[in-house]
Parts: sequence; C-alpha cells; structure tokens
Amino acid sequence: MIDNQLSGALAALADPTRQRVVDLLRHRPRSAGELATEAEITPAALSRHLRVLRASGMVEVDPAAHDARLRVYRLRREPFVALRAWLDQVDAFWGEHLDAFAAHAAAHAAAHADAHADDEAAR
Repeated sequence: MIDNQLSGALAALADPTRQRVVDLLRHRPRSAGELATEAEITPAALSRHLRVLRASGMVEVDPAAHDARLRVYRLRREPFVALRAWLDQVDAFWGEHLDAFAAHAAAHAAAHADAHADDEAAR
C-alpha cells in the first residue's frame, strides 16, 4: 500500500518543472534565484513549485545556510528512500512474473519440440 509520504512524492514529481528543480538540487543546494534562473521560470512560479516540493517533504530550506536573508534549498533523503523501496517492490513483482512467464514459455517450447519430433518420427 502507498503511504502519504510516497503519495506526496509521486504527486510532486508528476510535474516536469518540479522534476527539473529536483534534478538541479541533486547536484548541490541552490538559492531560489539560482533555481528560477536555471529552470528558466519566474520567481513566482518557482515559489509555487517549491511550496509543493516542501509540502511533499522532498525539499527543505538548508539549515546550514550562512545568510538568514538567503533561502537555500536542498533535497531530503527520506522521500527518495521511500520511493526507491516502492519501486524495488514493483520491480520484484515484475521480475517474478517475467520469470514465471519465461518458465511457461520454455515448457511450452519444449512440449512443442517434443510433439514436432514425434510427428517427424511417425513419418
């Protein structure tokens, strides 16, 4: 079952601009001005995206920022850990199903080959 943290992360990442902001922050913390410039959006639009990312818990204001007047944003690890765990579960589901399908296909191919060999022997 998907918990609230994971739902918030998925909803936040549904927007391409927020994906871009996360990608920028993946490299290093940045100020809102840097993010707006690099993401090529207005400061007001960035503010709305940062509000969503902060509400989801994916982004926080860097508590180590040296200038209280400057807000520096950074990624938080926890939502990404939850997202990775969920993706691992989905991957395991598909891995099991693909393994079962491969076994079924191999058994079907072997049965088909045996039937073909029997037909050849009967001729």
